[in-house]
Amino acid sequence: MAVDGVRTARRHLDRILELAQTGLFGMMVVVGTYQILVRYLFNRPSTMSEELLTYAFAWLALLAAAYMFGKRGHMRMGFLADRASRNGRMALEVVSECLVFLFGAVVMVYGGIKITALTMAQKTASLGIPMGYVYAIVPACGGMILVYSILNLAQMMGGREGQRYLDGPEREEAKAGKTGKAGEGSIEREKEGSGEWGKRKESDRK
Repeated sequence: MAVDGVRTARRHLDRILELAQTGLFGMMVVVGTYQILVRYLFNRPSTMSEELLTYAFAWLALLAAAYMFGKRGHMRMGFLADRASRNGRMALEVVSECLVFLFGAVVMVYGGIKITALTMAQKTASLGIPMGYVYAIVPACGGMILVYSILNLAQMMGGREGQRYLDGPEREEAKAGKTGKAGEGSIEREKEGSGEWGKRKESDRK
């Protein structure tokens, strides 16, 4: 898969997840506001809105998890990868992505489909919809994680582009930070060589 194709596919999938999360969060704000108003102003709490918020929050968390897998922003321990060589780091990243792919395929997609099918006959307490609709988000997010894993592997294998992708923004910022500190040091040395400080040093040498 070409690097441009990987970027385009990732951009489209990112956009879909961003819109889904934004819409879901906006709906939660509206429903939460309604729940507060009817509870405290009219003293008539709504069980339907409370149940809807609970399920919406679960959906939002799973969508955000899939999004973070795609961005490679999930928490991880880098003490081993940071000490490895480039080839070793590449191997670790590939193994990590393969494990993510395996988790997404077995636990989320396969397991999610199974539990969705099993709970279709059950109804939610207040909304009255099949519980399978609620659990359907699990295989859906699992499928997105699988796509992201494939895109990550394709981008990692993309030569120089893959190496830059492997380094990640943190390493690039660290390199830039070191360069910036070095630049500041050279500027300070230039300042020392000129102005009052330079005159003092010159007078000391005389």
